[in-house]
Amino acid sequence: MNEILLKNVYARGKRCDILVLGNIISKIADSIDAPAAEVIDCSRMAAIPGFINMHTHAAMTMTRSAKEDTPLMPWLQHIWKIEAQIDEEILYWGNKLACLEMIKTGTTCYNDMYWGVGIAARACDEMGIRGVHSYCMLDNGDMVKAEKERRALVRAWEESQSFSSLNIFSVSVHAPYTVCEQNMRWANEFAREHDLLLHIHLSETEQEIIDSQNKWGCSPVEYCERLGMLSDRMIAAHSLWLSPHDIELMGKYGVTAVHNVNSNLKISSGYKFPMEELIAAGANVTLGTDGCGSSNNLDMLEALKTAALLQKAWRKNPAAIPLDTLLKIGSENAAKAIGLNAGKIEEGKLADIVLIDMNNVWFTPNYDFEANLVYSANSSCVDTVICDGRIVMRGRKVEGEQEILDNAAACGERLMSRIL
Repeated sequence: MNEILLKNVYARGKRCDILVLGNIISKIADSIDAPAAEVIDCSRMAAIPGFINMHTHAAMTMTRSAKEDTPLMPWLQHIWKIEAQIDEEILYWGNKLACLEMIKTGTTCYNDMYWGVGIAARACDEMGIRGVHSYCMLDNGDMVKAEKERRALVRAWEESQSFSSLNIFSVSVHAPYTVCEQNMRWANEFAREHDLLLHIHLSETEQEIIDSQNKWGCSPVEYCERLGMLSDRMIAAHSLWLSPHDIELMGKYGVTAVHNVNSNLKISSGYKFPMEELIAAGANVTLGTDGCGSSNNLDMLEALKTAALLQKAWRKNPAAIPLDTLLKIGSENAAKAIGLNAGKIEEGKLADIVLIDMNNVWFTPNYDFEANLVYSANSSCVDTVICDGRIVMRGRKVEGEQEILDNAAACGERLMSRIL
């Protein structure tokens, strides 16, 4: 059995030892003696739970910086043109690049919405991190395509039966405005029947709300309730333009809302994410980066800082979103949404641990570790990443990273040459 001993690490407000046996945090104590363990001297390090990125389009690393300074709908049209040229090799190296970036920035699990779930799962297995993979249904009201999308999702689900324990399959529908009512209902029923998460873009822009009212006479959230889709299995990305009734509904059904702050700001979708209101209503609030096509990176620590600063600014309240709440949004709440026994540095939890290097200017002095982590540091302080009890990065080095960078760069050049 794999054994790792973290000696003299700062965790949960004090110095301690943490023993990992297999893929579980077995013991946390002032001092632990484990002769067979691989010992890591953590005297200048802190341990935090691995971040869980709750909304990604991982292989969109291949569209990073491909279309800038553009509103959502024109941006989508351009991105779909690029995506039509993505082959399996580009998809593979795009996923590998995403995994590399997430490891480098302290993410040990991500909730993805894309295509090629088998390729994405293979990338996770090779890189050693967790992924929730969904085939993204998108038919734009074309009934012939709608039928093809259903068949494609079933094939993806069948493929997922051979996934390793690092990978989970889920169902996703792109959005109410891009998926016909029949497929919205079908996807929801399929997810319910197989006890799968249901991932969707919801209430991302003001125009989406206007169009929804014109088409269905209600908001996108109300439309999803009408279709029977709201539940604690739903992962609702963005959830930005919400009425008080929308918030009430999301709380009532225990929906997980994913705040994608940097993407929302960059595409000017909006900025007043009702975080406090959703929490008060009983919804589960989490954080995501969105894909690199819109947010440009997959850095959860950066997203945490932006989310906190923005909440404080528009609410005109420096006490908005205290640090303990903020860090739960980045890990514990997300683990709850996925049903993953992780998100805390605690005995019995999965050993998904990030070691933060505090031997630098950002943690000097260290009156408040959490404040320094979020407001002072950046992701270069992520030194070592352990996922499922296995070290996947040590001293900021990931095995095979140069090969990933070289191949992803070549694939990017080939992809762009196809659309120019």
